Amino acid sequence: MRDFKEYNPITVFIYYAAVVIVSMFTMNPVLHIISFVGGVLQFGMQKTNDRVRTHIWYIIIGLILALIRPLFSHNGATVLFLINDNPITKEAFIFGINSAVMVVGVLYLFRVFSEIMTSDRLLYLFGRVSPKTALILSMGLRYIPMFRHQRRITADAQTAIGINKDDNAIDRIKGGLNVFSATVSWGIENGIITADSMAARGYGEGKRSYFSPIRFKKRDLIMILITVTALVPIITALIHGSFDTVFYPLFTVAEPDVFAYLGYLSYSILLVIPILLKVLENFRWKYLMSKI
Repeated sequence: MRDFKEYNPITVFIYYAAVVIVSMFTMNPVLHIISFVGGVLQFGMQKTNDRVRTHIWYIIIGLILALIRPLFSHNGATVLFLINDNPITKEAFIFGINSAVMVVGVLYLFRVFSEIMTSDRLLYLFGRVSPKTALILSMGLRYIPMFRHQRRITADAQTAIGINKDDNAIDRIKGGLNVFSATVSWGIENGIITADSMAARGYGEGKRSYFSPIRFKKRDLIMILITVTALVPIITALIHGSFDTVFYPLFTVAEPDVFAYLGYLSYSILLVIPILLKVLENFRWKYLMSKI
């Protein structure tokens, strides 16, 4: 048993494309709740330093999305109360919450995907299809942490020599703009140096060769088959109309039937697969360590 990070990038891409597309292109609140819970649990299994900050940002995004809809859309038959003679309806409120749960759940899944799909794995995934796109993605992902690190260095240096002051809001804004300008200049200069270095080493000349230690194994084929198999009940329920949801003028969800229950179960299993793999791998590791 292996951690999901060790699967082939093709397998990981197909899996996350499947779970995200199901959530993004349906309006069924049950599917969105399953996606949200699965995304939070998967993110909780990742080893990251900014977990609390990520949760806070996603909560803020969710609250904003949940409140925007009822404040600016007054559709719906059930009026809860009035704000400046504008009706706040139950249907718009439910729609806002549903949209917020969907977006935040997808953000968590994308965050987990970005943790798994490192720059070299993206290069492997898109290298043969579009080498230039793969190179841009790889370099872009590499520059994000470098840019953050350089910004901190620049801010500390300017603070040490007295350029940055935080006496008031205006000084803080000016200091932030100075740091941003210096960091952008560093990024442009570093990009030019990288381009010149690549040209000097002969990048783009002659036939392109490929090498990657990543291999497509039997477990990857099995995981893809599991993903496709789990999608069958979900697609069947969508075609049958078992996931149909109407928000206006009255909020109604299709009466659950056998297709809906199978679809919910399949989507839940699909989202819990990486969690099970992680848990089983941890148990396996602890068992092997106990034998030493």
